[in-house]
Amino acid sequence: MSKKLNKLLAKIEDFLQIPPPAVSFEFFPPKNDESEKVLWDTIKELEPLKPKFVSVTYGAGGTTRERTHNTVVRIKRETNLIPAAHLTCIKASKDEIKQIAENYLKENVNHIVALRGDPPEGITNYIPHPDGYHYAADLVKGLKKIGNFDISVAAFPEKHPESESEEKDLDYLQEKVDAGADRAITQYFTEPGIYLRYLEKVQKRGIKIPVIPGIIVISNFKQFIRFSEMCKSSIPKWMTDLFDGLDDTPHTRDMVAVSITGEICRILRQEGIDKFHFYTLNRPHQTRAVCRLMGIKG
Repeated sequence: MSKKLNKLLAKIEDFLQIPPPAVSFEFFPPKNDESEKVLWDTIKELEPLKPKFVSVTYGAGGTTRERTHNTVVRIKRETNLIPAAHLTCIKASKDEIKQIAENYLKENVNHIVALRGDPPEGITNYIPHPDGYHYAADLVKGLKKIGNFDISVAAFPEKHPESESEEKDLDYLQEKVDAGADRAITQYFTEPGIYLRYLEKVQKRGIKIPVIPGIIVISNFKQFIRFSEMCKSSIPKWMTDLFDGLDDTPHTRDMVAVSITGEICRILRQEGIDKFHFYTLNRPHQTRAVCRLMGIKG
């Protein structure tokens, strides 16, 4: 056996000996009975992996507020998982936010993912509610006054599309930290270097909270392109080439997606990253496969 092959095998063995990371999962609430079954099948499949928490999203413009609340409460009551509820500033007064937050506390739900939120479909400019919190930092500060919430916020390795600059974007993250945020979860990214360079900038700013990489396993590349264009996330040419023509062969596409995502996570794991947040898209099999590649069994 050649020295080069021995070295390669040693690297694989060394990686497999790294302790598994902590993971968390994001779900979106159901729109109908069929999607509710899909959601709960997803939850049941991923629950054995013992995530640190699971989050449930809001739709644009706060359109899924009631379904989000019902899903979070059901997870709390019927599973061993720790649910985190997404909460946005969009179309909600401070009094409405207070009522929602207090209802969560009554259900022993104290983890909130606090976001500014996206405008409703068809509206391009963000307009704050006149009696509400204007931005995520304001929402974080308000929630901390309401109760002892554990609060996650968003971070953007490639800059929020509405931010004036990378430095200004880091200013906004700092404001959320100063308001009391406990951790940040990043927008997804397509190459590990994007996250690692961002993390270095965050650390240079003296921001101490964990900045957890947001990980997505691609399920439909055409949709992924459209969404990436909206949020200004870059897609490298090598990834486009690999997925070219695979949307009509979902099994092959899924294997390629798991392989790519697994490699991204492997590189980050070897760089010492020990927490990952997965945007599951309510598709558990690919997420579970990537977790397995990192040694998470369940």
